[in-house]
Amino acid sequence: MNSNALSALERASGHQQRFVSSFEKYFAELAGDLDGSRLGRFPPRCLELLAELSLRGGKRIRIALLHEAAHLVTEEEVPGLLEAALSLELLHSHALILDDIIDDSPLRRGGLSTYYAYREDLPENPQAAMGLAMMAGDLAGFLALRVLLQAELPADRKQAMIDVQLGVTTDTVIGQILDIERDVTSSADESLLETVCEYKTTRYSILAPLRLGLLAAGEDLAEHEESLRRYATLAGISGQMRDDYLDLFGDPDITGKPVGADLRAGRLTYLVRELLAATDADEHNTVKSALGSPDCTPRTIDRIRDIAYRHEVHNHLQSAIDRYAEAASAEAASWRRHWREEAVAFFEQLPSWNTRRTR
Repeated sequence: MNSNALSALERASGHQQRFVSSFEKYFAELAGDLDGSRLGRFPPRCLELLAELSLRGGKRIRIALLHEAAHLVTEEEVPGLLEAALSLELLHSHALILDDIIDDSPLRRGGLSTYYAYREDLPENPQAAMGLAMMAGDLAGFLALRVLLQAELPADRKQAMIDVQLGVTTDTVIGQILDIERDVTSSADESLLETVCEYKTTRYSILAPLRLGLLAAGEDLAEHEESLRRYATLAGISGQMRDDYLDLFGDPDITGKPVGADLRAGRLTYLVRELLAATDADEHNTVKSALGSPDCTPRTIDRIRDIAYRHEVHNHLQSAIDRYAEAASAEAASWRRHWREEAVAFFEQLPSWNTRRTR
């Protein structure tokens, strides 16, 4: 990792660490705020599981993007960033819970997924377990908007930020629908993969934090919208490809999920598409038989990984990751003509870090 990428990583880490204590405080106060404890046993348990998932970690890259976007405009303290950060991470928890229900995934961030935690709570009532997990996901999504509505900001600025999150909330659900379409389609072309990536990664993981940070700092987005979208798209595809790469080639102790989770879930990812295109008939059948099979054994996943190495799939995908990251960095470099150097450098460096991250 070069020194510039390390600098971006250190700055991102600082934003993330400061946010964690605020997120912990938010959940500590939330139970009393909602007064769920007097309503029964299930509401407090829902809040407990939502807090557990939300506080277990993750990259928190949205938090860094949000703060650095505001710093593009000013180095002063910017009101509304905490509420925007809480909103972004709550919406992310919403998406993770839905993903794990759809994929029947037992693990998330090194612990039980919300869905499987409820299945352990209610082993004799799987339908109720699924329903409660869905409600936990819905609650996270609604809280994401509520926290912005309660922010103490000028009315026009608050409304602009809420409009961004309302759009992103819709996009996230559309992304889930497209994700399922991709995985039940016999062959996903590049256009569909990029559309899924746009709705599930680009819009809410990159573009929304950029917009929210700039709006909180009082910037007019109209002049910059096209460039922000280009950066988000390029960085989003690079980041999604890296996620796909880590699913097969990553260390589960670091990623927090088992190797081959995407294969078992039947996800036609960038990596799977590359793998299917590179293999001969027998190898192709091996990969296809593992797709969507929750009973696929670790031995089969090891064999598929060996096939991928033999066909240089890891190198081909990494080369594509690097190309998109370099293009995103070049787009960010163009921002120097109207924004602060230090923050521009962060966005320029960040894609390089993303190409070699391990989780």
